[in-house]
Amino acid sequence: MPGMVVFGRRWGIASDDLVFPGCFELVLRVLWWIGTLILFVYHKGRFDCNGRGVLHSYLVGLLVVLALIILSLCAIVYISARGTITNPGPRRSMPALVYLRALLYIPELVWACLGAVWVSDDSRGCDPATVFAVISAVVASWIILLFTAVGVVFVFDPLGNPRAPAAGLEPLGVRDMESSEGSQFLSTARSLAVKVWESRLRLLCCCLPQDESHRAAFSSIAQLFSNFFSDTDLVASDIAAGLALLHQEQDKMEQSRDPDTVNIHSPSSPIGQDLEMELEKAAHCMQFAAAAYGWPLYIYSNPFTGPCKLSKDCCRSRSAEYDIVGGDHLGCHFSSILQITGLQYRDFIHVSFHNQIYEIPFFVALDHKREAVLVAVRGTLSLKDALTDLSAECENLPIEGVSGACYAHKGMCQAAGYIYKKLVNDGILNQAFSIAPEYKLVITGHSLGAGTASLLAILLRNSFPTLQCYAFSPPGGLLSKALADYSKDFVVSVVLGKDLVPRLSIPNMEDLKRRILKMVSNCNKPKYRILLQGCWYEVFGGDPDDFPTEMDNRREQELSQPLLGEESLMIRHSSSYQSLGSDDSPAHTATHLPLFLPGRVLHITEDGPSRRSCFSEVRYRADWSNEMAFRSIMISPRMLADHMPDIVLRALNSLTADRPFTLCPSSLNNSQNNTI
Repeated sequence: MPGMVVFGRRWGIASDDLVFPGCFELVLRVLWWIGTLILFVYHKGRFDCNGRGVLHSYLVGLLVVLALIILSLCAIVYISARGTITNPGPRRSMPALVYLRALLYIPELVWACLGAVWVSDDSRGCDPATVFAVISAVVASWIILLFTAVGVVFVFDPLGNPRAPAAGLEPLGVRDMESSEGSQFLSTARSLAVKVWESRLRLLCCCLPQDESHRAAFSSIAQLFSNFFSDTDLVASDIAAGLALLHQEQDKMEQSRDPDTVNIHSPSSPIGQDLEMELEKAAHCMQFAAAAYGWPLYIYSNPFTGPCKLSKDCCRSRSAEYDIVGGDHLGCHFSSILQITGLQYRDFIHVSFHNQIYEIPFFVALDHKREAVLVAVRGTLSLKDALTDLSAECENLPIEGVSGACYAHKGMCQAAGYIYKKLVNDGILNQAFSIAPEYKLVITGHSLGAGTASLLAILLRNSFPTLQCYAFSPPGGLLSKALADYSKDFVVSVVLGKDLVPRLSIPNMEDLKRRILKMVSNCNKPKYRILLQGCWYEVFGGDPDDFPTEMDNRREQELSQPLLGEESLMIRHSSSYQSLGSDDSPAHTATHLPLFLPGRVLHITEDGPSRRSCFSEVRYRADWSNEMAFRSIMISPRMLADHMPDIVLRALNSLTADRPFTLCPSSLNNSQNNTI
């Protein structure tokens, strides 16, 4: 599990991560060695051309260098495949093998230069096949050296500087963080981690203006990330192995569940009638939520006909026909909105494509079919939107008439405040209701737009008591319990399948981290086998593997503390891992303020077997659920696909049309029914 320590620093790769890259390079090196040997034997070591002495020395030396590299790779693959993720003891010799392999790059570099010199100066008169073989060997050497350098950059850890050993370490390598020296060390490490994450964010968002608002967002997000990753030492492959194990564990639990415990409501019951009515409204509103994404989603959903339809309307000048703000110079966004919603130009009151951090696009239109003034808020479609998503700390949101703690997701709270000011202070809603005073207010959005729409509905509720909000795939970490309960009267959240985002919150992520650590520490199989079997299970299905465990009381006590490196710095009293052996809800163990989904929750799942063949008919079912059913992240191949707005729209259309909808983004599809 800990990152490997070589060359005096920790790297972002573990000692058991070299099985697959080692095997890949080993195959290439063996084929290369065989080809070189065939060339040498074919000419019997005699070459009738200029520079034959250099060529003979080059081929002999290349055979020797390749043989040494092959032997070193065999040793690396063999040692890397030993032990388990949390038992690196059998891999103690891996650093020495890495040093040996690094030394062999020196003669390889020398021989690559020698081959290049021979090709450029002394290859005249030689067999063209021989010249081509030498050129291929030289090019292959440089390509491998280049990819090795790129790989080193990828696994470089800016926080991997060697730590000076402190006096008085406990037997298990635990530093006494009660001392002032330990506290100062920890504070310095955390400050460095925040700076590193800020640098990464600035590099990722280098195209964005570096103004005060962006710098504040970078600092806030960096603090969040550094806190989340500060108390554990997991490399990327550890997380992948843990997710594979956790997915199979969740599938085993789902298969063992008693189907008789699921209570299905009859469509003729009052709850069934309410459900059917809400589904029709949701399917209608989802068209507007999807339309807010503009032309990218329209082209994605209609790759063959979409460009032709939009090309007729783009680049036309219609600025006088509707109030549009920024970001749609060619008119393609607005044209796609017209195509998806079926509205006319005159039905739009305000359209804004202005996009900054905490300021997201939206439009206001008159929906004559439902007699509503409809506000649709766009979801995540840019880096600025992603920064708004990641500003996930809590912000106070006092609401008149709501008792209890009132707080919400900071980024979406800011975005809702921005749209609120536009709608109220700029008189957009007054203009809409002056045209259609008898209409009611409806707010909708998907993903980031769903969270913002829910908060906007809460802000406008006192002024518009009859408003309704339909939030599609809203983020799980959105509202405090008091605000979530308050919103049940006017907000409906729609969640499809095992969508990740409605289950995404800081406490849930802490719980996922705890469960991943528990799974990998319990499993006594090497990582490469876990990953191979996990890939097979994801692609071809089958029965979840029953992984044996090796955790005893001693290991459980050790792993109840966070791991911080191969030369472990282990901090006492970590809030994330104080109950590793427990399966308690994250709401009881997390130190972060709990946040919940808004309003009533309508959960749509596939009706039928959890796995199906491609191009088979898909039937959906919908049930009322509650926000507590989404307090744990479900691992599934569908966890991202179920969040896509076009998939959500198709599922709703399938339900309201009362017919199966053929949809096959993946042959692996799991469902979970939460019926109340």
